[in-house]
Amino acid sequence: MVKKDTSPCMPAYWEDAKSDLMRCDRVLRRLIPKYEDDCLQTRGDPFLTLARSIVGQQISVKAAEAVWGRLFASVTEFTPVKVARMKMEKLRACGLSQRKAEYILDLAAHFKQGGVNIEDWQVLDDETVITALTDIRGIGRWTAEMFLIFNLMRPNVFPADDIGLQKAVSLHYFAGEKLTRSELREVGENWAPWRSVGTWYMWRALDPLPVAY
Repeated sequence: MVKKDTSPCMPAYWEDAKSDLMRCDRVLRRLIPKYEDDCLQTRGDPFLTLARSIVGQQISVKAAEAVWGRLFASVTEFTPVKVARMKMEKLRACGLSQRKAEYILDLAAHFKQGGVNIEDWQVLDDETVITALTDIRGIGRWTAEMFLIFNLMRPNVFPADDIGLQKAVSLHYFAGEKLTRSELREVGENWAPWRSVGTWYMWRALDPLPVAY
């Protein structure tokens, strides 16, 4: 079987969200037209999304893409069964830290053993999904929020702990000055009910590579 990284697709709400955000936010009114051909994308595979999110924890988009490329190429099929069989040395050789390698193996074991209820997550609210995900070793709130945005395509997620989001909001709304948590959240509230979309455009304006998990 030929291994494929599943093709991305755009959320149905994207155009409506763009219109609303450009109407209510002066910064996004300027930024959104610059990235007319880009959008939030999902590859649809929950295991792949969570694994990519673990790889991307606390490193730049560029570094995460490099590590992910090596990891994805190192196994014939990127499935829980195949990944669970990988040796620690092989995972480390891809550029993963010891801890992230352990997290990837633990995630694969959860999926392989049926310890995740993907179907339930489709109908649960955001906070309930976050609670379920953070019970898995190596998945904190940020990783769960990436899953909500990039796999479940939830439109109103605001990952306040994301360094890239903080940096972009500081740059575009506060002239690069350090901002408080309340200032950050105030910007995010103005984007509701499309906070995921506003966040994506902040990421896009900050990095030449579109963020995708």
